[in-house]
This record gives sequence, structure tokens and C-alpha cells, in this order.
Amino acid sequence: MTRFADTDRLDRVTLHEENPPSRSPEAQQDLDVALYDLGETNRFRLTAEDAPQGPYALALGMTGRLLMLRIESASGETIQEMHLSLSTLRPCLKDYAAICESYVGAVSATTRAQIETIDMARRAIHDEGSTLLMERLEDRIATDFDTARRLFTVVAALQVRG
Repeated sequence: MTRFADTDRLDRVTLHEENPPSRSPEAQQDLDVALYDLGETNRFRLTAEDAPQGPYALALGMTGRLLMLRIESASGETIQEMHLSLSTLRPCLKDYAAICESYVGAVSATTRAQIETIDMARRAIHDEGSTLLMERLEDRIATDFDTARRLFTVVAALQVRG
């Protein structure tokens, strides 16, 4: 289990997209909430031995099919920028988007038990995606599971168009 110091956190999370896609108001709201939640409660540390201590600022965005993460010091100096392929996450992201769509459709058209079943499946897919994301980042960034969940939510929201 990774131990985190008080400084191992993000104090600011922003969206950085060169050519932001058109998103529906609902998709933009989901993304805004996900970014806010990630910024509010998190555990985040760069794992390189010579990496400066946090707190950090994180800018996230998509560059083509790559997730861009730019980590800055509290003073605004870029510490590290990485581009992460989402190929290992893509099946999970697709499943997550589909189950979320099913959940929204089910809320008004099915029984409470069916909604709970869909929600349990949604949570399981979300957990799987969070674990995969932690594994993809572990050689550069350490997070706790709750932070990985919030980060996965942001990544999933970045994929939503229209």
C-alpha cells in the first residue's frame, strides 16, 4: 500500500484541449463535475526519485487518441508532460459508455431491481477501468484508488461527444 504525504495531491485540475470537440450541455456538465470532483479530493504523487514534491496542478486533455497529462508545480512550472495511449482502456471505456447509456434509459423504463443491477455492473466496469488506469500510470504517477476512479471518470467524460 502506498503512503501519501500531505503534499501528495493536486490543488488544481484543468482541462486543456487544443481543438475541443463539440459536446452536448449534458456531456459538458458531466466533464465539469468530474474535473471538480478530481480536484476536490485526491492523492497524487510523481514517482521519479528526483521529482519535486506537490501539491501539483494537472492539465488534462485529448491529443488525437492520446490522453495528455501536464503536471505543473505550485508556481506554474511544467514538471512533466505525458501522452498516454488509451488502447488498453478503450474496451473498458466503450463498455462504460454503453452501460451509462443503458442506466439513463433504464431510470424511466424499468424496475428498481433492474436499475440496481445495471448500476452494479456500471460500478464494476468503473472499478476495472480505474485499476487499468492506475496500472498504466504506476511507473510515473502514484494515486490511491479513489483518485484513480475520479481520473477514470474524467477520461470517460472526455470521450463523450455530441
